[in-house]
Amino acid sequence: MKRVITFLCALASISAVAQNNGGIDQAMMAQIRTGYKNTPSERAVKNALATTSIATLAVNGDNLAMCDTHFSDRVKTVGITDQKSSGRCWLFTGLNVLRAKMIVSHDLKGFEFSQNYLSFYDLLEKSNLFLQGVIDTRKLPLDDRKVEWLLKNPIGDGGQFTGVSNLIMKYGVVPKSAMPETYQSDNTRNMRMILSLKLRQYALALREAKSGELKALKTQMLTEIYGILVKCLGVPPTDFEWTRYNKKGEKVSTQRYTPKSFYEQFVGQDLEKNYVMLMNDPTREYGKVYEIDYDRHIYDGENWLYINLPIERIKEIAIASIKDNTAMYFSCDVGKFFDRKKGVLDIANLDYESLFDTTFPMDKRQRIQTFASGSSHAMTLIAVDIDQNGKTTKWMVENSWGPASGYKGNVIMTDEWFDQYMFRLVAERKYVPADILKMLDQKPILLPAWDPMFAPEQ
Repeated sequence: MKRVITFLCALASISAVAQNNGGIDQAMMAQIRTGYKNTPSERAVKNALATTSIATLAVNGDNLAMCDTHFSDRVKTVGITDQKSSGRCWLFTGLNVLRAKMIVSHDLKGFEFSQNYLSFYDLLEKSNLFLQGVIDTRKLPLDDRKVEWLLKNPIGDGGQFTGVSNLIMKYGVVPKSAMPETYQSDNTRNMRMILSLKLRQYALALREAKSGELKALKTQMLTEIYGILVKCLGVPPTDFEWTRYNKKGEKVSTQRYTPKSFYEQFVGQDLEKNYVMLMNDPTREYGKVYEIDYDRHIYDGENWLYINLPIERIKEIAIASIKDNTAMYFSCDVGKFFDRKKGVLDIANLDYESLFDTTFPMDKRQRIQTFASGSSHAMTLIAVDIDQNGKTTKWMVENSWGPASGYKGNVIMTDEWFDQYMFRLVAERKYVPADILKMLDQKPILLPAWDPMFAPEQ
C-alpha cells in the first residue's frame, strides 16, 4: 500500500511540474497583458466589435464596387435551382450539368430534374452502405477507428459526384413534375436526425446478431427505412407521363416513361465512364491517383477517385469545356472571403489583417494541413473571362441557392481566389489531355474515410 501511495505521489509531482512548465504562470500572464496597449485605435476597434460582426467590420472599403460581369466564354444555361435548407449541393450541381445539356439538345424553354427522386434513393442506398459497413466490421471493437467513423457518420445528405453518376445509372431520372420537393426534402435536418438514430440502433443489433440472420435482418431494417423515406419524401415513381414542349411553348409529344428510359432518351451518357474527377491538393503528390475509402453513396458503387493536378492543368481542362459550351461539376471552400450580397468570391473582399493588426500568412497547402480549409460546397462551373493576353481573370459558377442569391443566382470568383480555394472539378473525358488520362492506369493510393479533405459537400 505504501508503494502505491508513493507511486501516485510521484505521478502527481511529475504532473505538477509538467503543468508548471507548460501552463500560463503569473510572469507569462504579465507579459501577455503588455501586448494590448489600449491605444485610441485599439479601443475604437474593441468598441466596434462589441456591437458589430467581424465580417462587417472587415469589409474592405476599397473593394466595394461590383466587379465587371462580362465573361469572354460562357456556357448557355437556363434557370436557377434552389436546394433550400438541405445539404444536396452535390446533387443539384450534377443535375444542373445534365439539365444544361438537355435544354440545348432538345430545344426546351426550361427544365428541371427531380432532385427529390434521387434524394430518396440516395438516402436508402446510404442506409444500406452504413448497415453493410457495420456487418463488415462487426468483429472489430467499438473503439476501432473505422467502426467509430461509421457510427459518427451513419447518414447525411451531403455527397459528391460519384453519388450522382452511380445513382443515375442505377435508378434513372424523372422530371421535377413527376416527384416534386416536399417540406422534408427542402428541410432535411430533422429527417437526418431520425434516420441517424434508427441506423445507430440497428448497428448495435447487427453487431450482436448471428451470421445467418444478418441478411434478413438488414432487409427488415431497410424496409423500415424505406417507410420513413416514403412518409418524408413521397413514393418514387416507377413510370410516369411527361409532355414535352419546345422553346416556343409548342407541344412536341406526350409519352409514358420509366426513370431509366427517360434518362436514356434525353441524356443517354454513361456517367460512370464519361467523366474524370480532378483535384488540386498541394499536400499530396501531383500526377497521382487517389481513392477515398467509403467515400461513396452505394455499397457496390464507386469510391471517390481523382487525379491530383496542379491548378494550371485544371484550368486548361475547364477552359476547353467552357469553350465547347459544356458546364462542369465544381467544388470549393465557398465560405472564404465571400460577399454574399454581390455574389463575389474575392480575397480582397475582407481585410482581417488591418482589423486585428496581425497577419494570416498560411498558403493553400498549410491551410489544408491545419484543417483551416477544404472543399465544402459544389456548384456548376459555367464561365471564364480571358483577357487579350490569354490570362484568366475571373470565373463564374451557377449556384443552387435560388435566383435571388448572389449575382442573379450565380457566384463570380477572381482568378486569385480560384487558385487558393478551388479543390475539385469533374470534366468529360474528351476535354482531358491524353497525358492526364494515362494517369488513370495507376493503382490508386487508398486514403481513409476520415481524411480531412473529403467531408461531404453540402
